[in-house]
Amino acid sequence: MSSTGLKDIRMQVMWNRLISVVEEQALTLIRTAFSTSVREAGDLSAGVFDCDGRMLAQAVTGTPGHVNAMAESVPHFIREIGPENVFEDDCYVTNDPWKGTGHLHDITMVAPSFLNGRLIGYFACTAHVVDIGGRGFGADANSVYEEGILIPIMKFAERGKVNQHLIHLLRANVRQPNQLVGDFYSLAACNEVGHRRLLDMMFEAKLDDLDDLAEFIFSRSRQATLDRINELPRGSFENNLTVDGYDDPLYLQTKLTISKDNVHADFAGTSKLSRWGINVPLVYTKAYSCYGLKCAIAPEIPNNTASLEPFTISAPAGCILNAERPAPVSLRHVTGHMVPDLVMGALDHALPGQMPAEGAGSIWNIHISARPVAGEKGRTAEVLMFNSGGSGARANFDGLNATAFPSGVMTMPIEATEHTGPIVIWRKELRPGSGGAGRQRGGLGQIIEIGPLEDHEFLFSAMFDRVSYPPRGRNGGADGLSGKVHLDDGTEMRPKGWQFVPEGKRIVLELPGGGGNGDPSERTNEALRRDLQGEYVSADEVRKKYTRDPDEIL
Repeated sequence: MSSTGLKDIRMQVMWNRLISVVEEQALTLIRTAFSTSVREAGDLSAGVFDCDGRMLAQAVTGTPGHVNAMAESVPHFIREIGPENVFEDDCYVTNDPWKGTGHLHDITMVAPSFLNGRLIGYFACTAHVVDIGGRGFGADANSVYEEGILIPIMKFAERGKVNQHLIHLLRANVRQPNQLVGDFYSLAACNEVGHRRLLDMMFEAKLDDLDDLAEFIFSRSRQATLDRINELPRGSFENNLTVDGYDDPLYLQTKLTISKDNVHADFAGTSKLSRWGINVPLVYTKAYSCYGLKCAIAPEIPNNTASLEPFTISAPAGCILNAERPAPVSLRHVTGHMVPDLVMGALDHALPGQMPAEGAGSIWNIHISARPVAGEKGRTAEVLMFNSGGSGARANFDGLNATAFPSGVMTMPIEATEHTGPIVIWRKELRPGSGGAGRQRGGLGQIIEIGPLEDHEFLFSAMFDRVSYPPRGRNGGADGLSGKVHLDDGTEMRPKGWQFVPEGKRIVLELPGGGGNGDPSERTNEALRRDLQGEYVSADEVRKKYTRDPDEIL
């Protein structure tokens, strides 16, 4: 074997090792985090960057909205801190929505990595914290100033000494100060573990810097992505999507232009800015646009700066997908999570029969602020739950049940959620019949029923969509069922905004199902038999939606 071939093998081994380094970095954050959103749901990201702030590798554990946005945020840190102010054992932080990951609840921490007194790169991580002050996690603010405390890019620690003035400021502005400050230290520890493992790798490989490895990663990733793009048909392809919005429906529009070495998504024609906190900073729109395109075009190519470069994004300033400061953006994910379905719908015109149907899209977060009934003793707590509807049916497979696409976050276990506050989760089960009919059936949503403990009540922030506009089927498949929100006595609740649940009542969430894919008449009897046996569909639905006799199938 030639020396070039041996060098390439060595570089590939180190590339794989680097991915293992950032995966351990992410797992450290999960093990040490205080917030259930990180510890139980995996709402985080971790990655390693070169000296210019270009992302070399990301952890598999994490969400696209965090890691793809983080790829843009690290250069902001480098510019604003300034090379002359970067020292060993430093740690930098921000939650600026326009320089981080889109809203105040995400804390991004960046730390320089030194070897023998020389800067060799940076580690970065992001985590969603349960509370950041202000109005709390909800859509009701009129500007970002109401949504919580904004931390500009600054030093959390310099030469290993933590900025206690920042700690005091944070403690004075949030409802759960120990939880927030604990998460800050977890983020710092996460980057420190990454740094140590990187030095171990470089010592074993006898590396003085990451320059050659970076060139190997970027050149291979860029070329592999361009090869995939070059296989696509040239031209422009459009799609639109209507979702609930807050007071009024939102219209999302995209035009994909595919050239030899680029896929450009233009969101001209999209609805204007909302007065409520469902607006999306462009960094988050870019993150989920690139994710949707990469899933469809180059899913096997590792995510880094070079593999993201061929995907470019534009959106008119002032539209809901390019919200400018100081727009309220707390629930940017409710709108932003619809972007992958939007761009893949456009790509379906270029690659017919290959894209999945639409799914629930945004996760159904619920933030509960629990407290004792007036005059009673008890606990107060801030409880956050991540819940998922069904994903759209794929070309050759059914949609996934109660699965978070595109965010990839996990649902917190009931036991962990109940442990954090005075609530009871009375029911959590799949929602029969919610998946759209088709040759491939849409994934099922779920039903969740939550109530306060005796002598308690709670306010909750609803962050739900696909209530008025269900996920659409594809290629003749039927739409999934839209979502519902109500009390256990049938009282209908709003899908967005802060609302009240008194003692003795329960909130019931019925999450949307994914759209079906293909003509329902083409679904096999064997697949329908499994659906009936699993109670995914009823006998009556088989008769009406699939025009089959359930007795003959069974």
